[in-house]
Amino acid sequence: MNKLTIKGDWNIAKGKLKQKWAQLTDDDLQYVQGKEDELLGRIQKRTGETRENVEKYVRDTCGCH
Repeated sequence: MNKLTIKGDWNIAKGKLKQKWAQLTDDDLQYVQGKEDELLGRIQKRTGETRENVEKYVRDTCGCH
């Protein structure tokens, strides 16, 4: 799978992720450019979702590629 690239307004994306998975915290959703895999891992660990589900949701709802 291609590397996830996060673009656009990250604050809006964080809000959508928190709506989907209320247990996520601001610390879980800290984004540092170039550390997309780490971000996905934190979301996956906190939610118990598969990596594929997390990536698909992020891509589909957050304007990420």
